[in-house]
Amino acid sequence: MALGRELPQLLKQRLFYEGRKFNFEVNRFRLPNKSEGDWECIRHPGGALAVPVTPEGKLILLRQYRFAVSGRLLEFPAGTIEANETPFETIQREIQEETGYSAGKWQNLGKFALAPGYSDEIIYAYLAEDLEKLAEPPNLDEDEDIEVLFFTPEELEKAILEGEPVDSKSISSFMLARPYLKG
Repeated sequence: MALGRELPQLLKQRLFYEGRKFNFEVNRFRLPNKSEGDWECIRHPGGALAVPVTPEGKLILLRQYRFAVSGRLLEFPAGTIEANETPFETIQREIQEETGYSAGKWQNLGKFALAPGYSDEIIYAYLAEDLEKLAEPPNLDEDEDIEVLFFTPEELEKAILEGEPVDSKSISSFMLARPYLKG
């Protein structure tokens, strides 16, 4: 019970789509004021994201094509949490696959809801430091179109403020990491 207020009552739950990354369902609720309605929801296993910082203080970002927005976005390395995997295991795998680096030092920056108006996806954010370039190049998934880029924190902040397409999870994680970044 939140602050003494009654919560909506679930009346009916319908799965409309079961996919490899998420499910889509429509739920009928009765609100505390007795009105009823349907709410759509994407059920997602969650994701993990790294804010990778090189020894020189540069941030590693990816410019990645995203079908849903028909364009390329700047993003920190991230990935969907797989079955039987912790968020930390997910991001350790993803940073290597997407950037070709591994991190020797990790710090948990927290977690946040990505789009709570229609999804239950939670993003777990980490600061990744003491980076070491791997001998192998990035091991991209078949459906990934990624360019690895390096920004100073000031360059990334300027890009965000000037309207460069940057995804929201990266902006949120950058703000969580900002107190730990030089400059």
